[in-house]
Amino acid sequence: MKKRFSVLMTRGLHVSAVKRLEKKCNVVIHSGKIPIPKKILLQKINDVDGLVCHPYDTIDKDIIKNGKNLKAISTFSVGFDHIDVDFAKERGIKIGYTPKVLTNATAELTIGLIFDLMRRITEGDRVIRQKKWNLIFGAHDYTGIEIANKTIGIFGMGRIGKEVTKKANGLGMNVIYHSRKPLSKNLENRLKCKFVTEDALFQKSDIISLHVPYTKKTHHLMNSKIFKKMKDTSFLINTSRGKVVNERDLVIALKKKQIRGAGMDVFESEPIQKTSQLLRLENVVLAPHIGSSTEETRTKMSDITVTNLLNALYEKKLLYSV
Repeated sequence: MKKRFSVLMTRGLHVSAVKRLEKKCNVVIHSGKIPIPKKILLQKINDVDGLVCHPYDTIDKDIIKNGKNLKAISTFSVGFDHIDVDFAKERGIKIGYTPKVLTNATAELTIGLIFDLMRRITEGDRVIRQKKWNLIFGAHDYTGIEIANKTIGIFGMGRIGKEVTKKANGLGMNVIYHSRKPLSKNLENRLKCKFVTEDALFQKSDIISLHVPYTKKTHHLMNSKIFKKMKDTSFLINTSRGKVVNERDLVIALKKKQIRGAGMDVFESEPIQKTSQLLRLENVVLAPHIGSSTEETRTKMSDITVTNLLNALYEKKLLYSV
């Protein structure tokens, strides 16, 4: 008879996925403060075999070291920069993640933020709720920007970047991109996009959309130097990773009108700090890290997260391994 492993979940997943896990493992689901405080995580991870975590959990060296029996970590996310991957690998711990399934959902949100920001939808909602509609009847009052025929610069042409490109084509936008490696000419023709230098991307784009992973090289990629290169009529969209953008520099750029606006789904600190200046700006649309937040995608992610963990614990090949 196979051993029943002990598993800690920092937060619950979809019921069907949890039930599948409970058939083979003894499962403890944290039900307190989210994200789980480090002190509690240190205690609870002490004797478990597997961990299911989320992108807002910090799984650092201290946590991993305290998991004396830890054999597998499965994160409910496409990113894994919240895990000390190198140290986990040193200890022979397998790590699973959930790429590919959230491609369309994140691309849809990217387009949604562009619409919201450029057509001032959320801002208009506030106008109505604050009973100020009667103040914007003039011909020049409350005008937005049309999306058709604008140039979108895709920074990072991976799965999500390609999907955003397809959707942008359908909206009549011009697509340029910069990535570590250019696509083949055949694929560029199919996607109707053009590779440009990094400088050209920032200088020519009406919209910059970020689709890069978080690494040492992309830390604060978007900073004061880059904002100065961008058009003062341009917009920034970030559905990648929060720390890719230097938020302090972004706030300054927005206040000085070096760029026109920003749509943000991810932040340097999550949840966003109550003192963040972004909360006080009208030319910003903020979303609470919901790139993958559709019923279809989250259900698939739950299933993959559990399958990754079970496969790792029972020494089978993970669906997606870091």
